[in-house]
Amino acid sequence: MARVSPTFVRTSAPEFWEDVYARGGDGWELGAPAPSLVEFVESTPPPRGRVAVPGCGRGHDARYLATRGYAVTGFDWAPAALSAARRLARGEGVDVAFESRDMFTLGRDLPNAFDGVWDYTCFCAIDPARRAEYVRSLVGTLRLGGWLLANFFPLRALTPGPPFVVSPAEVRRLLAPSFWIERAGPPLRSPRGRQSREWMVLARRTGA
Repeated sequence: MARVSPTFVRTSAPEFWEDVYARGGDGWELGAPAPSLVEFVESTPPPRGRVAVPGCGRGHDARYLATRGYAVTGFDWAPAALSAARRLARGEGVDVAFESRDMFTLGRDLPNAFDGVWDYTCFCAIDPARRAEYVRSLVGTLRLGGWLLANFFPLRALTPGPPFVVSPAEVRRLLAPSFWIERAGPPLRSPRGRQSREWMVLARRTGA
């Protein structure tokens, strides 16, 4: 039996991410909404409604979506990230809810609660062995016909992870039982250093 990396296991624990924030190890932090999200919403916005942002961090993407008319709830494991997210939202006068929840139980805790989900740096950060479980959680929290907009990163790994490498083939396989992929391809805008390492998907929840 293959050995499981201790790092993979630890990424499912809130303490792991709280430590990452405490020591300034959040290298994924952009300090602003993801360029791929901004470009997509400004050119072809998904239908408005209730949107979940799992692994929201300091809430830059969640606040952006709220300013564009979506009713947003951001979820994260790390208290430090959620505290910063709430402080930034208050400072900007943006109405966003931020909650501490297990990403793997969203479907059970909040069934059919959302019209859409935005994922950027959550899928790639969790234990790869739990990706199917995570996708099932997203399926459970989305209403039938709801949308999943996700920017999968990195297609090529520069470090052992997290973030852990992602492949379009794996994403298609994991989404296939419960999602119809409407659009897929490289985002038109990526942060410096992430060009050609991102793959953007818009999918709809089916009846499966």
